[in-house]
Amino acid sequence: MRKPTEIEIERIKVLTENSVPFCLIEPTENGLKKSIMDATGSVRSYIEQKGFHDFNLQAQGPEHKVLINSIIYDFSSIIQSKASLYRPITKNGDPRIWFTGLSRFANPNDILCLICFDHTIHVINITKLPVDRLIQSVIYNPLKELIIEINDKENKIAFELLKKLKTIAQMGFVKSLLNSDTGIGRTIELLLGIQMNSSKTPDYKGIELKSFRSERSNRKGLFGKTPNWELSKFKTRVEILDNFGYWEEGIFRLYNTIRGTGRNAQGLILKVDYEKEWLLENSDKLTIGDFLVWEMNVLKKALKEKHKETFWITAESKLINDNEHFHFKSVEHTKNPMIDQFGLLIEMGAITLDYPIKRLPNGQVVDKGCNFKLKSTCLDLLFPPSVTYNLLN
Repeated sequence: MRKPTEIEIERIKVLTENSVPFCLIEPTENGLKKSIMDATGSVRSYIEQKGFHDFNLQAQGPEHKVLINSIIYDFSSIIQSKASLYRPITKNGDPRIWFTGLSRFANPNDILCLICFDHTIHVINITKLPVDRLIQSVIYNPLKELIIEINDKENKIAFELLKKLKTIAQMGFVKSLLNSDTGIGRTIELLLGIQMNSSKTPDYKGIELKSFRSERSNRKGLFGKTPNWELSKFKTRVEILDNFGYWEEGIFRLYNTIRGTGRNAQGLILKVDYEKEWLLENSDKLTIGDFLVWEMNVLKKALKEKHKETFWITAESKLINDNEHFHFKSVEHTKNPMIDQFGLLIEMGAITLDYPIKRLPNGQVVDKGCNFKLKSTCLDLLFPPSVTYNLLN
């Protein structure tokens, strides 16, 4: 697909800000003449994710064509249409999609937004339609009605959680449940009535909660994921500690941040192998070289599942009678991470890897896992435009 213009980008942002999940497709001149468009990977993935259709399960040939109700949006009206989803006998059965009547509402290389909602595929030509003006108009129109309906459904849980957080914010400073780095997270979970557990699923009815002290908001935790030990040269993190650890205050430890932009003090760096689709950790020691492997599809899946929807909660911290207290003040609400950006953000140094490991005097190794983190200033590089709420308003 071609690069969207600045006007098209602004229209895409309006949809994102209104919590509208969608995919984009670009009809070609030849496609409009032949009434055919390639169902690209992003289109197939989106339609499957929404439960509308799985091209992988579809046989080739016109007799296996699937028709889905569709609506094409004009300035002040809608046109009933049908979406045809099929795989031809020729050209390896590459997935195709078409909407009846589309040629009257689209020119070659226009960018179309497809929204799967309420058993219907809604088609919006963001090249032609002033999406922002239609949605913000005081006069109701079909597009505005659609966005309001989607917004209400998509944000129902978010609004419920936001209301609870505003109530907590009105409490002012509250005592931390624990005097430790993890105290802020456990405190907000306690106040929200969330039971402590080891589940890797999102915290509040599908929404992940990430809490931060405003004084220490340099990096945000994304998720933890161990490497693929079968593919890796090292088979345990104890080997990592033994090869790269150092003594500090009588403890043999490795408190390490690894980046893709340069080697750290231990000579370690992250590298992306795009041919194998691997993330590698590499040592400058010639006898070691690449020693850890993460499969990129596993990392992307973890990111997508963990942060499908996230509340990044910021609090002011202060000591009262030697106990830490928090005043929760704001929330940044993100959705649907752009998982294909993961490798690029590693190479840019926006996403980094931490693993704190140490060996106690009794020989026990304490390992807090491999934790991927994002620079706090780079949220907009990983997520579509977010919404920030002031909890004190």
